[in-house]
Amino acid sequence: MAVTTPYLNATEKKHWWLTNRKVVEKYIRDARSLMATQEQSEIASALNLLDAALAIYPRLDEALELRARCLLCLRRFKEVADMLQDYIPSLKMANDESVSSDSSSQQLSREGAKLLSSDSSTSDQSFKCFSVSDLKKKVMAGLCKSCDKEGYWRYLVLGKACCHLGLMEDAMVLLQTGKRLASAAFRRESVCWSDDSFSLSNPLFSGDTTPPRAPMPESEAVTQLLAHIKLLLRRRAAALAALEAGLHSEAIRHFSKIVDGRRGAPQAFLAECYMYRASAHRSAGRIADSIADCNRTLALDPTCIQALETRASILESIRCFPDSLHDLEHLKLLYNTILRDRKLAGPAWKRQNVRAREIPGKLCALTTKIQELKQRVASGDTSNVDYHGLIGLRRGCGRSELQRAHLLLSLKHKPDKAMCFIERCELAEERDLDSVKERARMSSLLLYRLLQKGYTNVMGSIMDEEVAEKQRMKNVLEAQAVLEAQAKAVKLENQKCTVSSPSTANPAVFQGVFCRDLAVVGNLLSQTGFNRSIPVKYEALSC
Repeated sequence: MAVTTPYLNATEKKHWWLTNRKVVEKYIRDARSLMATQEQSEIASALNLLDAALAIYPRLDEALELRARCLLCLRRFKEVADMLQDYIPSLKMANDESVSSDSSSQQLSREGAKLLSSDSSTSDQSFKCFSVSDLKKKVMAGLCKSCDKEGYWRYLVLGKACCHLGLMEDAMVLLQTGKRLASAAFRRESVCWSDDSFSLSNPLFSGDTTPPRAPMPESEAVTQLLAHIKLLLRRRAAALAALEAGLHSEAIRHFSKIVDGRRGAPQAFLAECYMYRASAHRSAGRIADSIADCNRTLALDPTCIQALETRASILESIRCFPDSLHDLEHLKLLYNTILRDRKLAGPAWKRQNVRAREIPGKLCALTTKIQELKQRVASGDTSNVDYHGLIGLRRGCGRSELQRAHLLLSLKHKPDKAMCFIERCELAEERDLDSVKERARMSSLLLYRLLQKGYTNVMGSIMDEEVAEKQRMKNVLEAQAVLEAQAKAVKLENQKCTVSSPSTANPAVFQGVFCRDLAVVGNLLSQTGFNRSIPVKYEALSC
């Protein structure tokens, strides 16, 4: 809605500011009524009214609060963070590191004085009576105004926005601070409206029955949100501790609790957890799962430098040089963009894993790496891909092991199921849903094709080994048959030699020959007249 300042006639020129104030009050009142409907279209109209009011009074705190809450209801969290980025703790710390300690302390003292002190220009100076009750009423009213001037709503609204943007630590600090300030303000307000003040402004005497503004519903929502944030942070801390200790399976289990939880998590926080789980998968030897987690990270955050570096390194380790070269070229483009714009990708409050001063050195090393990979690709070193490492099998594995591993990986990384993780992700902007799905689908399809190619290659190797094993067994059997035939021939020859040789005669045959020779000797003796009897033992003559 455009702002139309009414034309002022001669009688209105004296009090022109009063007209603007009434216009702004009308805008704010209409915006409140539109926001009460909780409809997206009505809230968008209320946002236009508040923009018109802020065009007249840019620093009006009430209009700023309503505008921030409208943006929060419309899920435009990035605009809320841009609007209140001066209150983000991590951004303040980053800014404080770039200045000296003296200037930073002076700046913090000025900010503290600005946030915690009341506006002296708007304080009421019209004390006409110094009675105790009147003084107490005015002091309590001043404290209440001071609490309003502190703007605790900034911490609550910005904390919710930071939670949806994945800045969990900042969200926890902001929500705790806002909750504490809101509770303190409510206590002071309740004391101000109590019956002990005995002032004429008491609603019991003035007839005003409007109860004090109680932030209990918002307080309960903030409490539940804080509990969820603390749970996610505890799980991530446990997973990182296990990862640093070398307990990769334990780290994977903790990260899986976060990314596969029943309640969704913010987009940036999930991208960070997927990135850490990819490192754990890689350390555990699960290359395909690590690549899949890198794909999910890049689908949620296409400018994640760490994910690109990790995926390029993994692809290079299994000698898939063309895909690794593609990721390195993308990374080089990001580095050149950062150097050109002289700032990191994304808004100032976005958490980065790299510093701007490290980019030139990284770019030089990256250029050298790209040239090396291009030379290896040009030399034809692209067919020797380690598919066993990709699937997670040892060299010389069997057909059953390959089929089991391929079935599990196919079910886990099937392109139809690759986008299921988006259902548990709270996107910062709903308009990014289609682009996230498209990136996830394309990357999962490339991984699935690589797995199928690896399965075909490894299965071909196993089949060749099986054919070679069958041929080897056939040759062994043929050799055994030849040896058996040779053994039989040698045995027959030995039997023939045994029959023809006297030294190897049969004992029965030897016994018959001995008896015949003895009979011949007896006949010779009888012919020569030797008629003496010869004693013979019959046992020796038995044949």
